[in-house]
Amino acid sequence: MKSAVEQLSTYKSVHLNQRNILTHFVGIPLIIWSAFLLLATIRIPLGSAGDVSLGVVLGAGVLVYYFRLHAKLAIGLALFIAPVVYTTELMAGSPNAFWLAISVFIVGWIFQLIGHQYEKAKPAFVDDLNQLLIGPFFLMAEVYFILGLEKALDAEITPIAIEKRRALEARLKTRSVK
Repeated sequence: MKSAVEQLSTYKSVHLNQRNILTHFVGIPLIIWSAFLLLATIRIPLGSAGDVSLGVVLGAGVLVYYFRLHAKLAIGLALFIAPVVYTTELMAGSPNAFWLAISVFIVGWIFQLIGHQYEKAKPAFVDDLNQLLIGPFFLMAEVYFILGLEKALDAEITPIAIEKRRALEARLKTRSVK
């Protein structure tokens, strides 16, 4: 498993533009909420104990992954994911849950794509699907940094991200010359 520093620096390397990061603060939560809503409609029977949604199962699994990466950031993510799971569980029984989830998902991706126009870089997940899980992790790190928390982590990942971005731009420049 790649470390939190590796994951965050890779993600940050294509998220250095503040306008891009701001659009992600809208887009990623919308995408997460919509995905959890879709998953909340899929129920796993537990016999006499009732059932559980795939969203609850996935949420627990993703939080375990985040805790293995960085416990302090995972605490913030747990505080974010809990109301997401709660509200999507409430909405899952709605007759329009599927269409609501799809609509919110599309709006979330529109924000993401607008952000990457500012960044002039493709989304991180294009090269590594695991980066889809790192988006929320990155945003939580950014929240911590804004609050003055985890300064050492910020100081560690930012120079690595800048260097990765320079290397990416150099590769792209070399390709365009050929």
